[in-house]
Amino acid sequence: MSYDRDIIFILNEAGPKGLSVKKIARHVYNHNNGFFNVVSFEDVYRYVSSYLIRTSKVPDSIIEKTDERGVYRINNSSKMSLQLQFEFCDDEEKEEPENKHEDLSLSLF
Repeated sequence: MSYDRDIIFILNEAGPKGLSVKKIARHVYNHNNGFFNVVSFEDVYRYVSSYLIRTSKVPDSIIEKTDERGVYRINNSSKMSLQLQFEFCDDEEKEEPENKHEDLSLSLF
């Protein structure tokens, strides 16, 4: 399912405080529910909850449980989470040449 990528993206955007399971499920539901693709919230919530519990139990997982009950975040000590922190940008910004066109037309007045 594509829910896995959505969960990781949402947790990455949430930052170090993390989000509760219900909020994560709501974001995933809103992202995947459409006019022609109807998804029930209960199914999404059940999948998100089981995915977070299952993934957070692995020692070097990308997702970790916080001290608060039901709140998860990205594990910054994980090798996989370091890949999420890369921001790709151009090394050099290209300068546009300045084209100064002088107005050589005759004035009417």
